[in-house]
Amino acid sequence: MSLLAMPPVVALGGCDVLRLGVMNHAGPIAASQWHLYIIVGIVLTFVAGPVLLLTPLFAWHYRLSNKHSAFQPNWRFSWTLEGFIWIPPVGIVIGLSVLLWTYTHALDPYRPIAAAQPPLQIQAVGLDWKWLFIYPDQGIAAVNQLVIPAGQPVHISLTSGTVMQALLIPQLAGQIYAMGGMTTQLNLAASRPGTYRGENTQFNGDGFQNEKFDVVALPPEAYERWLTQMHVASHALDATAYAGLFEKSSPPQPIFFSSIPPDLFQRILKQTRNPSHDD
Repeated sequence: MSLLAMPPVVALGGCDVLRLGVMNHAGPIAASQWHLYIIVGIVLTFVAGPVLLLTPLFAWHYRLSNKHSAFQPNWRFSWTLEGFIWIPPVGIVIGLSVLLWTYTHALDPYRPIAAAQPPLQIQAVGLDWKWLFIYPDQGIAAVNQLVIPAGQPVHISLTSGTVMQALLIPQLAGQIYAMGGMTTQLNLAASRPGTYRGENTQFNGDGFQNEKFDVVALPPEAYERWLTQMHVASHALDATAYAGLFEKSSPPQPIFFSSIPPDLFQRILKQTRNPSHDD
């Protein structure tokens, strides 16, 4: 690629940040995160703004060629100056502390989302280099596609069938780690139907850059139809398919399973806790 062609490519790459990132949030968690970013950004503008503006202004005003504005300080104590030095920074630190304390607890990924409907239970397993999503109550599973009903909270239990990984769906929720032999949690919801990008953000080998998936939020009626189709239009997760999940690969298309072994998530947890024992 020539150097002349690189700027347009870089500019187009930045469009995904706006389209697929938290700025284009599509759920209550991501919306709250964006609101927090805006507040902190405004506060930091007031912190950095005067420095960025006054530093070049002072440098220009007291330049060597300006013989009429020699810097001749008169060293005296000034309550006014001390107030400007200490009161605004202390106020900013206290304000940000209260703000971040509040949002940290409100956006705790383990905290359930208040809603009239109970959350949809999903179990996510990070593999090399793909994601397995298990629907324990529906008895189905999918690789590299997470389908959820729009407007209903979703509770995800996460683990890894290999090395540590990190799940991130910028438009719906923040990042949460998945580790072998351990379980973490993430609560999210989609406010509107759409397709959103999820990915692994923790480097885990050669196929790391391909470990991405679509989160498809469907209207409730369409979601129920999808569940029906899953039971009739895909194949079972048998022993051969289960063994294939743990091979290092990046499937070009999502894979769906119409039935799964009982306690599949717990089986993977046990397998990663005791890798020398074959279940």
